[in-house]
Amino acid sequence: MDEIDRKLLHLLQQDTTPSIAQLADQVGLSPTPCWKRIQKLEASGVITRRVALLDPARVGTPLAAFVAIEAGAHTPHWMQRFTDGIAAMPEVMEVYRMAGEVDYLLRVAVADMAEFDRFYKRLIGLAPMKNVTSRFAMERMKFTTAYPLPTAAFRDRHAEAEDAASPPVATNRKSVSRAKQQSKK
Repeated sequence: MDEIDRKLLHLLQQDTTPSIAQLADQVGLSPTPCWKRIQKLEASGVITRRVALLDPARVGTPLAAFVAIEAGAHTPHWMQRFTDGIAAMPEVMEVYRMAGEVDYLLRVAVADMAEFDRFYKRLIGLAPMKNVTSRFAMERMKFTTAYPLPTAAFRDRHAEAEDAASPPVATNRKSVSRAKQQSKK
């Protein structure tokens, strides 16, 4: 990936609705190479999908809960039961297997405390758990789905072009004489 891919990814993380022609114009390409780059980013798994982001309050799930779980057992059977169970629970928005005192952290979206209680009862029935602790968000202060795109993760095409244009560095007598012969041509 290079800096053009980085620009495309930045733009697409903000809004996927611009046309290919608009995106191409913003990154300095014509539409066909721009489209091919996007297809390549999708095929390689960098872009995993294009979705609409919803306002949780407007779709009836304003209560965000963070649920920390300590596993009742650390066996493949327990993990499979737990994984299969939470995969079937639409309230679970994200799940992380953690290092440290907590084994799993869930982000859950529900309508209200009564719905969370029903969710909680289903959750603890999935597999034996040592401890379950829930925390509730009072206010969402920042939310983004856009990942930072550090420049170090992307090739600098201009630097590569400069390196290619530079004469080779000679490291021994044969290389020196070859470099001299090439510079005379």
